[in-house]
Amino acid sequence: MAETLVEISHLVKHFKRVEAVKGISFSIPSGSCFGLLGPNGAGKTTTIEIMEGIQSPSSGQVLYKGQPLGKQFRNEAGIMFQATALQEFITVRETLTMFKRLYSRTVPLETLIESCALGEFLEGKTNKLSGGQRQRLLLALALINDPEIIFLDEPTTGLDPQARRNLWELVKEIRSRGKTILLTTHYMDEAYELCDEIAIMDHGQIIAQGTPDQLLAKHFTDVVVRLPADDFMADPEQLTEEVIKDGHFVNILSQNVNQTIQALLTQQVTLERLQIRARTLDDLFLELTGRDLRG
Repeated sequence: MAETLVEISHLVKHFKRVEAVKGISFSIPSGSCFGLLGPNGAGKTTTIEIMEGIQSPSSGQVLYKGQPLGKQFRNEAGIMFQATALQEFITVRETLTMFKRLYSRTVPLETLIESCALGEFLEGKTNKLSGGQRQRLLLALALINDPEIIFLDEPTTGLDPQARRNLWELVKEIRSRGKTILLTTHYMDEAYELCDEIAIMDHGQIIAQGTPDQLLAKHFTDVVVRLPADDFMADPEQLTEEVIKDGHFVNILSQNVNQTIQALLTQQVTLERLQIRARTLDDLFLELTGRDLRG
């Protein structure tokens, strides 16, 4: 079993009359990718900022390699913030050189340029970068001090599908080198693809934790049979399964696909556009945190 790199114990954070974090505890093994998920207002951003040493907890503690956050943590941590202001009108190479001078121990620039695929725009100005190029540069800056732990705060927000996949491959490559990653994301497919373990927060508490597959197996024993609403002319009362309308589609939560299909055929429902899918982290997230819109 991998050693614990970061341990969070009974973490609490108050803001005036609001208790943003309510006594949470968890640990992150060395060399793993740990995902912290939750809706807006769940308390995950506050938790991350305490773990990064940006905020102080009201009570509880964060230990890095068994010690309170201090100089060793600052030297060995890399952070890719959700939003970072870069110096404009200088090149990518100049940006890397500037950040490299902030640390005593660094990765060779040519290694970073190759691993984060920066070569094609190395001499371009930072204010001219595309979204995917900018994120790759920010990832390189988070890695410039050869960190033991890397914080990735929603690293693919706003990227197109190809750029997202490219960044996923970079994250996997980083993890393959034994680095520890803490990831926050609103994309459940991203969490499933990258994370060894996830914790879902809501209202300042951890409401579920485990590997993605463990959590799905624990909470679901059914599959989703999906039909366009225009094709679903059946009487829901004649079906034993739960039927959920979702915009222009109808989802049937089926414990037995054969029986569900037979029931639909009996009611003369066309199955030409029927889809069957396994439960996903999106389903789990919505079941645990609700579907209400949050600011």
